[in-house]
Amino acid sequence: MSAPAFATPRLLRRAVVLTMPAAAILALMVMVQGLHVLVAGGLWLCAVAVVALMIRRTLRDAARLSLWARNLAAGGEAPAPDLTPESAAEEIASSVAQLRRAWQDRQGELAALARWNDNLFELLPDALVLLDEERRVVRVNAQALALFGRDLSGRDLAAVLRTPQVLDAADKVLAGGPAEGGSFDLVVPLEQSFRFRIDPLGRSPASPAVAVMTLTDLTTIKRMERMRADFVANASHELRTPLATLLGFIDTLRGPAKDDAEAHERFLAIMHEQGSRMARLIDDLLSLSRIEADEHTVPATVVDLARIVQGGADALAPLAQAKNARILVNLAQESCPVRGQADQLAQVVQNLLDNAVKYGRPGGTVTVTLGPADRVPDQAPAALRTGPAVVLAVEDQGEGIGREHLPRLTERFYRVDGARSRALGGTGLGLAIVKHIVNRHRGHLAIESVEGRGSTFSVTLPLAVS
Repeated sequence: MSAPAFATPRLLRRAVVLTMPAAAILALMVMVQGLHVLVAGGLWLCAVAVVALMIRRTLRDAARLSLWARNLAAGGEAPAPDLTPESAAEEIASSVAQLRRAWQDRQGELAALARWNDNLFELLPDALVLLDEERRVVRVNAQALALFGRDLSGRDLAAVLRTPQVLDAADKVLAGGPAEGGSFDLVVPLEQSFRFRIDPLGRSPASPAVAVMTLTDLTTIKRMERMRADFVANASHELRTPLATLLGFIDTLRGPAKDDAEAHERFLAIMHEQGSRMARLIDDLLSLSRIEADEHTVPATVVDLARIVQGGADALAPLAQAKNARILVNLAQESCPVRGQADQLAQVVQNLLDNAVKYGRPGGTVTVTLGPADRVPDQAPAALRTGPAVVLAVEDQGEGIGREHLPRLTERFYRVDGARSRALGGTGLGLAIVKHIVNRHRGHLAIESVEGRGSTFSVTLPLAVS
């Protein structure tokens, strides 16, 4: 960094000021000892010149040091100026440079800590909303942004959540009270449940935020609790009916029909049917439990899906013939390798074909198609979107399913027509089993149906690449 040359008039003024005591002594000598005025003036001028030469470097160093300090204060990055070696100015410059390096290190640490705090704020799994003294939103994290769908900075909390319980809690905390919390439900646009907590933060010169609201999404937990309760209720109901039938017939056979051979044959046939129904239900429950336990583990073996599909169609052919129907298999290629467990994939094929034959029209055709997937659904797992995939489609010619039922078809025990399903021997767990097996294989299940024309169940799986 270069500094302007020290101005001569300013230098002379400083030298004159510093030589004023000498000038006073010379003036006294002129008056007392008769020193000639010109001689005294000459001596004083010599003193001014000598002093000016002596302070010239000091003043130059001071000017350069001052200019450098002002540059640093303005945020500049100029290097230290050239100063007189071993001078006081050089020592001051060295101290300032050392202080500046320490300040820069500390500033870097604070900036890194601020970035770390920002990242932590954004990555926390709960939605966070910072509030100022006026209950306005100062900032939200990524989870809150995803929850509300837009940035709410500068808006009153009442414009974000119109829940009296939340607003009252916020007012109490902002008025100086302790932390408040509770829970609430949202109905629009989707039914959701949340637990909230509002904590005071205290004042900070770095941010106008004085409180933070934490929102924890309880929707999935509550839904799982309802599903568990529904599962217990449905399983109990499904078992109670055949059990009641069995007990009733047993009492009848032990009592009024004790010696009635014809009633024995008829009742035993019904008891066998009801016992078989309970056995199928228990087998499906056990199967579903095993599949769910392994759902997080991706199968390691490679199997031929084309062979499994053909085997499933051959096994279900007698069931189709009993309804005067047929199963038509279209394989795009003789071999279709996928990474999976053969028994579970066979169960997927069997369940889909069994449903298609049961609920299809008598004399109709169930079409099974296996081939490369031209298009992968957007909501499919990453394994399907990043590599080649194969799709298995089972199409029936049944009565079709209403659109309102499609999202719930894979729920346990959900039936579109409960009476018809039970009459056909269904347990209400077949599609739930299919869904969990497909999930374990990192695939995707899609259901399409048109009332009066039939339904198509499509399973997309990643193709094994050698």
